[in-house]
Amino acid sequence: MDEYTDLETLSQQALCDMPKVRPVLDKIADKWTILILTVICPKPSRFNEIKRRLDGITHKALADALKRLERNGLVTRTVLPTQPIGVEYAITPLGHSLRQPFEALCAWAAENSDRIDAAAKTYDEAKDDR
Repeated sequence: MDEYTDLETLSQQALCDMPKVRPVLDKIADKWTILILTVICPKPSRFNEIKRRLDGITHKALADALKRLERNGLVTRTVLPTQPIGVEYAITPLGHSLRQPFEALCAWAAENSDRIDAAAKTYDEAKDDR
């Protein structure tokens, strides 16, 4: 019984925190943010290096995401004194603080991808039988 009480309390707290939490989740839980931060976490990277490592991201999507991450304090952008001028992106301490929850989320996704695929297949097959 205590388990349900605890879940109810946590659920109520989450709902109360939602006005504060949702805007933050909107900034970090999109299609590319986790992957971009994963690429630049070990070392700063140039735009084209990030793009090469993220198969399928468009130039515009990466540029927009990096601007958003910089605006939100998760990434820094440094202009390099090279010829031609280069730009390097690095993760900030705030961005780095997402490492542990992102690693847990990625591990969960890897561990459960087969189960999710199987559930989707079962659902689709049942829907087709209707």
